[in-house]
Amino acid sequence: MSLFDVHAHLTHPNLIADVDAIVARAQAAGLSTIISNGLNPADNEAVRQLARRYSLVKPAFGLYPVDAVLAAMLAAGESYPGQREAWPTAEAIDWVRQHVDEAFAVGEIGLDGYWVKESHWPAQDQAFCELVRIAQAADKPIIIHTRKRERRTLELLDELGAKRVNWHCFGGRVTLAREIASRGHYLSIPANARRSESFTRMLETLPREQLLLETDSPYLGPDREKQTENEPANVRHTVQYAAELWGLSPEQVEAQFAVNFEALFRVAP
Repeated sequence: MSLFDVHAHLTHPNLIADVDAIVARAQAAGLSTIISNGLNPADNEAVRQLARRYSLVKPAFGLYPVDAVLAAMLAAGESYPGQREAWPTAEAIDWVRQHVDEAFAVGEIGLDGYWVKESHWPAQDQAFCELVRIAQAADKPIIIHTRKRERRTLELLDELGAKRVNWHCFGGRVTLAREIASRGHYLSIPANARRSESFTRMLETLPREQLLLETDSPYLGPDREKQTENEPANVRHTVQYAAELWGLSPEQVEAQFAVNFEALFRVAP
């Protein structure tokens, strides 16, 4: 079976300089698909070019929830630790619209209530809904990033009738994760699952048919001392841990994850 990583950031400064070796190690580990997620038009274009270089890299074009309102935040005198160029929201959304046919998925997109003040939430909701509609019109799966606004994200997805959805690195309550899975949505488990009570509970209690693999590279690595040195090959750590929890062989776990991947993305990994 082939492995995959549905959420990586190969264009991140921690990874891009070594991307040839990272891709080679992923192939050696048995991966045939790495979905590199974009954050804004500049990052989306970098992802687009990277996908043209490597056959196993698939592009996801998105607008990070903070980036969706970053211009307004800066205009209001607010700061963001990951501050970067602030794109006009309409321009950033239009970039996704113009290039969506080239995308393997639309993401990452979502809602953020951790860095973003409540005064910006209506604009963030509007941008998110517009991006979901773009994905639906193009029949593309959606990769969600949400923080402290998980319930609202689900409400909007329900209202829009979105079905082809993966929730990356879900940080809400496991009870809500179960509700999300009941909608037929997927939740991807990162490579630090063995160290995380929440991700362990998700592996133990969520329907196995609704789970996927991710790394969020370069973050959330399996090694506590190397938190920003994660890479796609490390999805194997999650496979091994799931095998232990489920009482199955790694090969059986890989097969289940491969079936799940194909169901959402409509292609074998």
